Amino acid sequence: NRKGYSCGGSLINNRYILTAAHCLLRTPKSWRLINLRLGEHNIEKSRDCESEVPGLEDCSDPPLDVSVEEQIPHELYNPQDVNQPYDIALLRLSREVPFTNFIKPICLPLAEDLRSKNYIGQKLTVAGWGRTENRSQSTVKLKVDVPVMSNSDCAPTYKRNGVTLVSSQICAGGEQAKDSCTGDSGGPLMVVDRIVKEENYIIHGVVSFGPTPCGVENFPGIYTRVADYVDWIRDHLKP
Repeated sequence: NRKGYSCGGSLINNRYILTAAHCLLRTPKSWRLINLRLGEHNIEKSRDCESEVPGLEDCSDPPLDVSVEEQIPHELYNPQDVNQPYDIALLRLSREVPFTNFIKPICLPLAEDLRSKNYIGQKLTVAGWGRTENRSQSTVKLKVDVPVMSNSDCAPTYKRNGVTLVSSQICAGGEQAKDSCTGDSGGPLMVVDRIVKEENYIIHGVVSFGPTPCGVENFPGIYTRVADYVDWIRDHLKP
């Protein structure tokens, strides 16, 4: 009955989390998804605080644990498919969650100009509590910027390893020791874009899979392209 953390996800409204289908369908049979935790930073502390002035602490709200009402992996996702297309899923929360300074939704690429952007050559941000270079899970949320590559540039690397990429997948990374890794699955590959007056994080990809070990030079990680699934996401949201 040991509890643990295995995947990330992104809040997209007050009732739904976007994550990877393999987080739901490629886990050990003994595992059971019980809760989602929102607003977390350091998983070893009940509250996250920092002190810039001696004797004064600035603390975040305690993290919020919410149970899952429904798991919605993509209908065409096949856990046995080595190519891992359709690696996307929604989780419906058991109740609406309040937005705070520490719990906010990420933006989906709904507008046509955002859907068509590929960000090739730009660095996007991936975040999570996945494995670090010493092979252990991180206790604090980490982020790293990774360059987006064209599929035509990274497909040969995967082809040599028996994997055929499709257009609904994104290649990003390929720099030494800068990568998403085990435990980051389901988390966001995101970009800051101005769609209104203030800057917003937009989710471009969902962490899917990559090389073993992680962070291998010239061997990028693979992400599910969210823009290709916006209509699927909308079709599966309930009030």
